[in-house]
Amino acid sequence: MLELKHISKTYEGRPLLTNISFRVKAGETVCLLGASGSGKSTLLRMIAGLEAPDDGLILFDGIDLARTPPHLRDFGLVFQDYGLFPHLNVFDNVAFGLRMRKISPTDIDRRVATLLEQMNLNGFARRKVTDLSGGEQQRVALARALATQPRLLMFDEPLGALDRSLKEDLLKELRTILHKTKIPAIYVTHDQEEAFVIADRILLLHEGAIVREGTPADIWSNPGSAWAARFLGVGNIVEGIVNAKGKAKTDFGEFVLTCGHQHSRGERISLLIRQSSGAPEGLKLQVEDVLFKRDQFEVHARGGVRTGEAVSKGGLVIQMKEKPKIGQTIRVLVKIKCLA
Repeated sequence: MLELKHISKTYEGRPLLTNISFRVKAGETVCLLGASGSGKSTLLRMIAGLEAPDDGLILFDGIDLARTPPHLRDFGLVFQDYGLFPHLNVFDNVAFGLRMRKISPTDIDRRVATLLEQMNLNGFARRKVTDLSGGEQQRVALARALATQPRLLMFDEPLGALDRSLKEDLLKELRTILHKTKIPAIYVTHDQEEAFVIADRILLLHEGAIVREGTPADIWSNPGSAWAARFLGVGNIVEGIVNAKGKAKTDFGEFVLTCGHQHSRGERISLLIRQSSGAPEGLKLQVEDVLFKRDQFEVHARGGVRTGEAVSKGGLVIQMKEKPKIGQTIRVLVKIKCLA
């Protein structure tokens, strides 16, 4: 089991990571999700032994890894740019780590053949990696990482260079492989869709700190903060002011607060507005723009009337199965949640 305890790191005198602590259990895939500059790749490099933390401990099975060089940690690392050896063919790339460990040629042949079949690369053994497509090269990189049967797999934006269809296919294959091999994994990405597909547990990083941790379902249902909700795109964030006990005034009218938080009069708060077919709240909106998004329409609309109350300004983004007309007035049922 991998465990990080109170990891901190500064860069050019400014904090990059602050008091990071988490565990990765046997067979678990943990995703470090955050925007560029949040410190997630640096964190991965420290686990790999390529950088050292300023403070804190990195442990595996209770053993401090501070004095263990990268090549002795027995961790597999897959990069966005594949990191393949261009002068070696597919077979030799996958076999590289096995030869370094002085595995017998017979065992190398067997293990490489098994991995190439698992990666849908039958018949590719003698091909140059420079002749392969991006998706094929990433499959070779994954096979190479798996070949040595590492104690931990680490992925640093591994699908960032692939187009959408290739990314979706490889992501599903990777999820299947990780569940089948039971190798614990850390997956770094800025892509929310990737994180929700691949992860058993998500750590949401913002400005060098973990601001939310949980299963994909937990984080989607309760992002925990206005920043997290905006980053994940789970709904619309509306700013409001508490104007009476248990109520908040917004550009879309006055809402009753049911969050259970203690708020004082005049306090500024953030509300999460999400569509819900069975919700009691109803908003009347005027359509300003419509974008087609695969199997539904993304509708940009501005406030008009909420339950009989006139409102001034503010816009929402909602999803609809049927395309409305620009200028049309629509009614949307929503649930309101206060974000701490």
